[in-house]
Amino acid sequence: MADDHTHVQDFFTARAASWDARFPDDGPAYAAAVSALGLRAGDAVLDAGCGTGRALPALRDAVGPGGTVLGADLTAAMLESAARAGRDRSGLLLQADAARLPLRSHALDAVFAAGLISHLPQPGRYLAELARVVRPGGLLALFHPIGRAALAARHGRNLTEADLRAEHNLRPLLTRSGWRLDTYIDEEARFLVLAERMG
Repeated sequence: MADDHTHVQDFFTARAASWDARFPDDGPAYAAAVSALGLRAGDAVLDAGCGTGRALPALRDAVGPGGTVLGADLTAAMLESAARAGRDRSGLLLQADAARLPLRSHALDAVFAAGLISHLPQPGRYLAELARVVRPGGLLALFHPIGRAALAARHGRNLTEADLRAEHNLRPLLTRSGWRLDTYIDEEARFLVLAERMG
């Protein structure tokens, strides 16, 4: 892998088997976030950091049988859990580092990334790689099924001005990485950013 991600892999490997059971009610939130991405039949989309693949069925529904759905994750155990749940029927699962995706430039119409950005050691580098594989005018969704404040509370932390996902930090980071932030939503029940690949 491009970086030493041992700590991330260890964290998710230990939790992979029980991940879906910990968050059993997130399905509708994932489906709503995928819907907001505005995918069309025949589109090619990547779920970056797909984990157990909870977004893959909704992504498949959005692009239809003629579309392409890829789910990439660094942690083999999460991909194994996705396959056990049958989500490999909705898309092709790849073990890959989001900093060095095995995809050609401009191959995709969109990227969906749930919870990914907080686990990236160099967020700008990763966002630039996601921009590389998306065509100009393509879309990016950064999503979490609860908002920043609720997530911080879950982890026993307080929000600070330095929070990467705060709009004043995320907007310039996206711009430097090839994206234009179009929509920023941070509510109790969801965090959703939609950005367009600049051409």
